[in-house]
Amino acid sequence: MLNSLSIKSLYALALAEGEGVGTAYEYFAKRLVLRNWLRQRPLHVLIAGLPQKYGSSLDFVQLAAETGAALTIVDERQEALDKARASLESAQQAGWLTAVSPTFVLSADLGSLAELEPHYDLVLSSEVLQRLDDSTRQTYVERVLDVGTAVALFCPNKANDAHVGISGLDGLHLQALRALVPPRPIDRSGYIDMPPFPPGITRSETQREQASSGTLEGIAMWGLGIYARLENWVPAALRRRQSHIVYSLVSRR
Repeated sequence: MLNSLSIKSLYALALAEGEGVGTAYEYFAKRLVLRNWLRQRPLHVLIAGLPQKYGSSLDFVQLAAETGAALTIVDERQEALDKARASLESAQQAGWLTAVSPTFVLSADLGSLAELEPHYDLVLSSEVLQRLDDSTRQTYVERVLDVGTAVALFCPNKANDAHVGISGLDGLHLQALRALVPPRPIDRSGYIDMPPFPPGITRSETQREQASSGTLEGIAMWGLGIYARLENWVPAALRRRQSHIVYSLVSRR
């Protein structure tokens, strides 16, 4: 269902957001999970909250664009919605995501999402849960499970001290993420996004732009794609400590 986009291709989306190779690697890792899970083409996709810090979930916008789905993006922060619009415009100027026109919704409360009426075929959430307090987090998950036929939750991995420490983000342990979704059965859950470079690497704007066209950079990103596909072969204990993201995928039976 999803196209086989390379990390170098996804790097164009990361650049549009002002991010770098680490974000492109994350997008690739999430696509591997979603590609193996989605059973049917979604007609309406909801991005239920935008990331706290890194990017604007243009990888999810790409998913909606390539499946031809209508797209709604909701967040309780006007500045996050404005950033997402600007990132999308930047990507479109570079020739990406030109066929998608999301509906942006400012929510008064991300926990209740009272502004949302219809049901969605697919609800996507990344780097959102960790910024909600415990009670809001629980009502948020209950709400997205109510409005979504299929729900994918991605969150920073609290077991990776280096990642959450350097990023400044909070996180959830996988067990805590899984505990948010009963009684509906979880299709899949686990650890992803374990790039072979340390967190916190920063590059100048010129260096980021050069990486999109350099031959050596292209070869390196090709190698990163192979590495990402091999993450599941890494021992579970190491993935728990080193992965940047925990995830749960849930769908109605």
